[in-house]
Amino acid sequence: MKRYFRRTLTALAVLAGFSITNTAFANDPFVDEAKQLVAAATAKQEKWDGPTTGPQLQQNKTVIFIASDMKNGGVLGVIDGMKEAVKSTNWKFDVLDGAGSVNNQLAALNQAIARKPDAIIIGGWNPNVAKVPLKKAVQNGITLAAWHATPEPGAIDKYGIFYNVTSDSDEIAKLSAMLAVADSNGKAQVVILTDSLYEIALRKANVMKETIEKCKECKVLEFIDTPLADTSSRMPSLTFNLLQKYGDNLQYALAINDLYFDFMAPSLRSANKDKPLNISAGDGSVTAYQRIRNSDKQFATVPEPLNLHGWQLVDELNRAFAKEKPSGYVTPAHLVTKENVAFDGGENNLYDPQNGYKEAYKAIWGVK
Repeated sequence: MKRYFRRTLTALAVLAGFSITNTAFANDPFVDEAKQLVAAATAKQEKWDGPTTGPQLQQNKTVIFIASDMKNGGVLGVIDGMKEAVKSTNWKFDVLDGAGSVNNQLAALNQAIARKPDAIIIGGWNPNVAKVPLKKAVQNGITLAAWHATPEPGAIDKYGIFYNVTSDSDEIAKLSAMLAVADSNGKAQVVILTDSLYEIALRKANVMKETIEKCKECKVLEFIDTPLADTSSRMPSLTFNLLQKYGDNLQYALAINDLYFDFMAPSLRSANKDKPLNISAGDGSVTAYQRIRNSDKQFATVPEPLNLHGWQLVDELNRAFAKEKPSGYVTPAHLVTKENVAFDGGENNLYDPQNGYKEAYKAIWGVK
């Protein structure tokens, strides 16, 4: 049985693009664990593992989504999913742009509250900065939901948020770091990029750091806090500085979002550098898929099924409107590399698992 398991695991890892040697298995249990995790996370997601029961569609609802920043590909993917889902519900749906700053996010939230919708969604920003207006929204009978508001999926009672839709950020961050461990056979040297403005971003970065530090011969060269909103202006010079500072020791860059690599990639091309190998712990943007597909300055991403999350937000709101409990569904972490991008990217260069989730949600709501 053990021999069969080992052959199966080895085959999975080879499909994922990694060679597993007897030495790795015998001498380094952490590398062994990393390669097992990577092999499992690159497999196809073809079976729906979410809810199959729930309330019938609640009619005539108005929903406003407050985006953290409309330049963020993850936020845009969720919005696209919601737009698609509300076509089946005939709800009214609008989006306001927080434009990457707390002041703009608060202004958008206050504007949304004044319009008295049935629900408001906190889309990818920290509700801790909006305690007073969120309390006002609840007092006015507005249902609150969220996407990526905090690292943990589920209800956020202290802000009156019915459900925060997100994958497990710790799992995503760990998987990103473990890919560097697996690919380097336990010798990865990395820089980590994050934005401390967002709680979920800082949490991911710290988990990546902790994971790399568990690897005996791996090393975190630098932990860098640089705003997502300023990536276009900061990343070119930061990239050149890192190349000068670390040279060939700069093997991997781990980031909490693909957006960093949108502006690191041109600098690497200009410097004619193949490394660092760039790995993103979310969100799986269109440009990230293109880079991975073309082996162009991005090694991998741990994409969230953004379109699915948009559908889930509609389902969670429908449960709230019907005075029922949240579904509790959490999407599993999934890893996209050059080896599986063909079946995980599709024509639209976005991770959209072909597991029947749209049909499942429509069946729950009783719509076609």
